[in-house]
Amino acid sequence: MYRVWNFVTNYSLLLIIGAILALIWANTNPQTYHDFVEFVIVDDFFIGHLHDDGHGHVVRTLTLHYLVNDVLMAFFFAIAAKEVWEAIILKEGSLRGKKAATPLVATFGGMAGPIAVYLGMAYFLGSDTYDAVAKGWAIPTATDIAFSYLVGRLVFGASHPAVRFLLLLAIADDAAGLIILAIFYPSGELAPEWLLISVAAAVGVYVLFNWLPRRMDRGNEARPRSTWVRNKLSWWPYLIAGAISWYGFQEAGIHPALGLLPIVPTLPHADRAFGIFSEAETHLKDLLNHTEHLLAHPVEVVLFFFGLLNAGVEFSSIGSPTWLVLAGLLIGKPLGVLLMGWLAAGPMKLGLPEGMRTVDLFVIGCVAAIGFTVSLFVASVAFSPDDMLGNVPVQDAAKMGALFSFFAAVVSIIAGKVTRVQKQD
Repeated sequence: MYRVWNFVTNYSLLLIIGAILALIWANTNPQTYHDFVEFVIVDDFFIGHLHDDGHGHVVRTLTLHYLVNDVLMAFFFAIAAKEVWEAIILKEGSLRGKKAATPLVATFGGMAGPIAVYLGMAYFLGSDTYDAVAKGWAIPTATDIAFSYLVGRLVFGASHPAVRFLLLLAIADDAAGLIILAIFYPSGELAPEWLLISVAAAVGVYVLFNWLPRRMDRGNEARPRSTWVRNKLSWWPYLIAGAISWYGFQEAGIHPALGLLPIVPTLPHADRAFGIFSEAETHLKDLLNHTEHLLAHPVEVVLFFFGLLNAGVEFSSIGSPTWLVLAGLLIGKPLGVLLMGWLAAGPMKLGLPEGMRTVDLFVIGCVAAIGFTVSLFVASVAFSPDDMLGNVPVQDAAKMGALFSFFAAVVSIIAGKVTRVQKQD
């Protein structure tokens, strides 16, 4: 349990503190808060958000908000991508083989259900509401992996097979979320030819600093060239390649926070992974895990500022987008996971892990309804701050729904009691 609390402390505690400070600040002195969020670091720069300078020229301005959301959050998504990559590529990866089949099908339900509830209820509320909020359909599909896993252990106990099932679902959810962000939420006008720069950076760094040294060391157990590259160059070539890839994403119009994703698979990695919450994971010394360990504390600080710069919502902004996001998470996700999980386990004959009941799928869906981090991020890119529904800023209202998704923890505990979950510690 210590490892779980340690992970939550590393990746979420400062985020929560930042979010709470933002809520207090925005509701006591909103003008200074918004001035802080949009503080201009460099005007007319080579990175930043595009806008008209008032003289007919399109320029980029680097603001504090852009620096955190679009530049520094790339390291957070790189860590998420590392877990997904290991789960897919390693021989014993958690998202490979039949053991992952039912969780993957349930993940589809856990994304389709929230979308259906969110858009269905928006349509029921009328065309004005639907038109205003439709772009936010992906907000309730997210699952906050750290908090969901922690709540899952509180509900099921550490040894219950449903906890492993939940973790597989959350990792798959993260993978799907990254794809959704890349495809459906471009940061500007698409110019896909710029992605060739990202591809070239990934291929170049992999060939020169990973494949070639290993190729030259074939038959030599001492591996002198690979060792020299690891000891002398370490992660620096990959950081440079990451910067190039990030710039390619920005210019391509794809959200640049995803710009490090092509580089993650190029880092040398161990032939096994013990899992994101395993104590043994800290003892892996390959460059991929070493880089993740180095990023841990900087990403803590990044998440603090992410919470501070994105969660500052005035309570007067609560409106229908808030309840739509919450409904998508608290209704759509449990029902979607239950329906598709049952379909996979029963009619599709993929089965459930031994010791799991069908009704446990519903409880897992309730736990996975904690969207928070990624839901907050998607809300910030899905809507412009100028999008309005009546007198309610849509982006702020949707963010409040993401923040309120913490109530899914309470719902999960109640659902566990009602369905008579037998904790296995």
